[in-house]
Amino acid sequence: MPPIPPKPTPPPIIHEKDSAHFADLPIERHGMHVHPTPTTDPLDPLNWSSLQKHTILGIVMLMYFLFTYITTTTVPSFTEIQTQYDINYSQVNWTVAIPALGLSVGPLIWSSLADIYGRRIVFIVGTVIALVSTIGAAVARTYSGYMAARFFQGFGVSPASTVGMAIVTDLFFDFERGQKLGLWVLAIDSGLLLGPTFGGFLDLVSAAWINWFNAILFAILLLLEVFLMPETLYPRTLMLQQMPMPASTSISSSDEKDISSTPSTPEKPPSQPTLDLDSEIPRTTSLPFINLRPVPGLPHPPLHFSLTRFIRTFRYSVIPIAVLGYSFTWYWWVLSVITMVPSAYAKYSPLIQGLLFLGLLIGTLVAEVCCSGKLSDTIVERLAKKNGGVRVPEMRLWLGYPALVITAVGLILWGVSVENGYHWIVGQVAFFLFSAGIQIGNTVTSSYIIDAYPLQSTSVVIFYAVFLNLSAFANPFFISQWQAAVGWTWTFTTQALIVLIAGTGVFVSLHVFGGRWRARAGVPGWVNPEFDS
Repeated sequence: MPPIPPKPTPPPIIHEKDSAHFADLPIERHGMHVHPTPTTDPLDPLNWSSLQKHTILGIVMLMYFLFTYITTTTVPSFTEIQTQYDINYSQVNWTVAIPALGLSVGPLIWSSLADIYGRRIVFIVGTVIALVSTIGAAVARTYSGYMAARFFQGFGVSPASTVGMAIVTDLFFDFERGQKLGLWVLAIDSGLLLGPTFGGFLDLVSAAWINWFNAILFAILLLLEVFLMPETLYPRTLMLQQMPMPASTSISSSDEKDISSTPSTPEKPPSQPTLDLDSEIPRTTSLPFINLRPVPGLPHPPLHFSLTRFIRTFRYSVIPIAVLGYSFTWYWWVLSVITMVPSAYAKYSPLIQGLLFLGLLIGTLVAEVCCSGKLSDTIVERLAKKNGGVRVPEMRLWLGYPALVITAVGLILWGVSVENGYHWIVGQVAFFLFSAGIQIGNTVTSSYIIDAYPLQSTSVVIFYAVFLNLSAFANPFFISQWQAAVGWTWTFTTQALIVLIAGTGVFVSLHVFGGRWRARAGVPGWVNPEFDS
């Protein structure tokens, strides 16, 4: 007979201070309770210094940067790859699609392993796979061998999405989520756009040197993971049961919940681990340097748990509507632009083609600094005050509307500029607008789905990562044929109309009906903060 679970531990109250000191303070911010609840344990990641937490965040961001960097950095060498493997332009486009397939498959495998053996070992093993396969891509003599290496590059670096997001939620409180998610999204978008710029310079040496440089980056990442990245998976529920609260002031509910959701009867949760309270379990920095055993003090999911959660996420309609809507009406046009740059600017050298991607990068950086994560947090905070101190996920959506407009304008302007042979600076303005819209949309979408189901953040990020990368996988298979059939102007104007009309429809439907849909769906039956928060 399983032990009777203890009563929920009431969260303390937190004041607006540096999060490294939250363990010494009550836990409430502007009258709103925060999540997760910290302990007085110095091994609790929430209690680590700001420097240590942001160092780990930087390592996660580097891996997430490489997540997309490896996909697009070979674009300036398309001509050499075509010659080397005797393939056409469509086939060389597929070399960008195949890593995205690895990025889609990976989260379904790595996520459960990270919940069992920890985040750190999964990052290390994934980086080793990415490093070895990158060397394989550099020396591949056949097209099939090159494509296989490209797939495993994506598969190896794929923990950066779901496991990386889990690390961020291990380290930071919910009211910091918009800013940290903005940085997380900035990493993936910067990798996507800086890849071709670096690739253009490296192609001056040879096409193979693009992958050799990737191997150097993965080797650096591996060293950082081994020496500067401790385990962040923490047995919070168990430790809250046996350690004193950071402050005596408390409230009645144990966690911040979405008031518009009506809890459903949960399915049978995994059994809670038992603990001899006289002994101290190893955790985070006290675990072995290379931990190959399940992290103690936690319930461990079966290996297929990530896949089953992924399938069951379709039942919670706001998640598939938001993710599929963003991925297949908006995000996947990034690959249309990136893969068609060599064709659009064929008269320029690979080096110049790589430099032309800087417009995309600048738009991404400006959008993140001025309009994305921090602004999203500010908007939510102000709207919550007007709503009696209650946050609802739909408050995250307001920034999406201007982002849709500027993305559409950028697509139209670029298609017209290429069709009519306008000066390259017009294309750079188009790139700036397009990438700024994509960056804001990415941050808005990822923040919204996590705010909708904060205790299932791992599950929703798995769903997000799979479909975001499936859209990137699909696009290169049809874009060159589409452009050849109808020309530059109509190809990208049609894409702009899809973004504007379909994307707006998705956001309006979430804004109007999102709260009702979440209330009707209830709380997912696999609720377990140890797995998902």
